[in-house]
Amino acid sequence: MRKRFQVKKYKHPRLKFVVNYREAGKRKRSFFETREQANAFAAFKNAQLRKFGVEGAEFSSRLREMAQECAERLRAYGKTLKEATDFYVARLKASERSITAAALVEQLIAAKKADGMSARYIEDLRSRLPRFAKKFDGQMVATITSEEIDNWLRGLEVGPTTRNNFRRTLVMMFNYAVQRGYATSNPAEKTAKAKVVDSPPGILTVQQTTRLLEAASPELLAYVAIGAFAGLRRAELERLDWSDVHFDADLIEVTAQKSKTARRRFVKIQPNLREWLLPVRKHTGKVTPDNFPKQLDAARAAAGITEWPDNALRHSFASYHLAHFNNSAALALEMGHTDSGMIFNHYRQLVRPKEAERYWNIRPATKGKKVVPFAAHA
Repeated sequence: MRKRFQVKKYKHPRLKFVVNYREAGKRKRSFFETREQANAFAAFKNAQLRKFGVEGAEFSSRLREMAQECAERLRAYGKTLKEATDFYVARLKASERSITAAALVEQLIAAKKADGMSARYIEDLRSRLPRFAKKFDGQMVATITSEEIDNWLRGLEVGPTTRNNFRRTLVMMFNYAVQRGYATSNPAEKTAKAKVVDSPPGILTVQQTTRLLEAASPELLAYVAIGAFAGLRRAELERLDWSDVHFDADLIEVTAQKSKTARRRFVKIQPNLREWLLPVRKHTGKVTPDNFPKQLDAARAAAGITEWPDNALRHSFASYHLAHFNNSAALALEMGHTDSGMIFNHYRQLVRPKEAERYWNIRPATKGKKVVPFAAHA
């Protein structure tokens, strides 16, 4: 191969030799005091020409050394320079397109409303995400790391279940950010889940349920009875209309619009529930009174219930239903769950069959007694 780089004389008092070459697409010259120095440099460049070709020879030594060093460091992770460059360029592009955490929260909530998500779901987003936006105020979404999210979740000072609920919401939000090109990956997916120690759901005893029904006002009675003997969720009860209570078929219809899961389902009206509802039934109108929280607090106080378990009425319904009817699949359908195994695992053996029998025989006053089966068994 003909030498591309040759030593030439140069008119200069001290630097008497020059080698012309190209590097990174630009013409360059190197000057030397002696021919030996110039020959050595030309030989080096010609060796590069033979080994790497014209493009390789024009590649600067500094960049080649850098590339070799970076390639060596990446080899330990099984990655190449191209993969590393693609990854970093993607992050830079995402940073250019990214938005702040506060802007993402508002955009996500607006998108979920446009998607037709329930008011309760939107309310849940508005209760959680603004706290995150406040913490990362002004920070671009593409720059938020898993470590930062982990530290924020651990600093919430909430229980493990609530913390995991926050985490699940953040995972959903960052998935949305990736889809919109505001981030290249989802940092929330790499955060740690809090350990949740399984504990049996809290339920009301037969005596507590009886006293609560006795203490409930006529306006509140249907809410308590349906919660205890049909197991509707609080939000579903608040949306329930008397027109959804079909006495002719002994069924309560939970429409898709009123269900948490957006699926229509029917719940059987058990004989004792029918007896509680008939005296206060209406053809139309809300089942739950507008001021039901105050009325429920008053009824609980009158019934002597000082501690109110979370979802007390719904969990009581599920526990006593499974113990009495022994059908987890039917119970899952009535509660709006798709997994009967979860029902079986959560509510099995919480109450004894005899207590469950008493529960489903809690009936309204007759023959001068407020609750006949309870009084008789008691």
